[in-house]
Amino acid sequence: MKSILGLLLLAAIWGGSFLFIRILVTDLGPILLMELRVLLGALFLCVVGGLLKQQPQLWHYKKHYLILGCFNSALPFLLFAYAAQTLNASLLAILNSTAPFWGVLIGAIYFKDKMGKVRILGCLLGLLGVITLVWADIDVSTGYSAGAICATLGATLSYAIASHYTKLAPDCGTLNNAHGSLWGSVILIFPLLLLFPYDVTFNADTLWPVLLLGVVCTGAAYILYFKLIATMGAQSALSVTFLIPLFGMLWGYLVLGEILTRYTVVGGILILTGVGFVTGMFSQAWQNLQGKYASD
Repeated sequence: MKSILGLLLLAAIWGGSFLFIRILVTDLGPILLMELRVLLGALFLCVVGGLLKQQPQLWHYKKHYLILGCFNSALPFLLFAYAAQTLNASLLAILNSTAPFWGVLIGAIYFKDKMGKVRILGCLLGLLGVITLVWADIDVSTGYSAGAICATLGATLSYAIASHYTKLAPDCGTLNNAHGSLWGSVILIFPLLLLFPYDVTFNADTLWPVLLLGVVCTGAAYILYFKLIATMGAQSALSVTFLIPLFGMLWGYLVLGEILTRYTVVGGILILTGVGFVTGMFSQAWQNLQGKYASD
């Protein structure tokens, strides 16, 4: 139950991150925005690590942190920021939901994981829920950039690679993986600032969104994410992306006054059901129920 609550909290946090990216990318540009995001997240985890007396041993695990930082932060963050210049926040969050499908595919091909009928059903229900959410909103005449859509799909593939990589990676601990990978991302993104300069517009209105994106949506969220990978497994943790579009719609309703349609309600139910199958929550609940009646 704690893992499911953690999944919901993480989805709520990351659902808001796409709003911040969409708001900030015009003024700061994709590269600087993502460098600030990972840098602020890394600095936050420095404080947390210091309080808990945990250090990531950056030099000792430098290769691991660079690989993890590349696929779990630097590459997908940059791809999403690039796409945010063309796509709206809701569509970004929706396309982010493809990560579990990549995760299941990679697990089946490279790790010989058994997909199982229940997990396949969960993925299909999640996909159907995402399609339902956007069926009334996507208009092919709006001219969404094919390159931006491909960039988001590349980002979710990168997330799936990173999640499965943790199976083979050194066991550095939840906090250290989050901390070290963000410093790896800082190092990887920094040279791009020099190669692709951008005319930055920075003002007081961007301060709080940048801080929230870096500290909450990155630093704090990564601790929770790696904890979920450790407790639920890579594929189940990736199912958080099924919930992100739902929270994206919710934040739109609460903050921007967007109308919740019947598509939102039906799609949300399908997504939550799919997550239940993918994570094994329904199976566990059924087993617990059978055990209770058996004991009675």
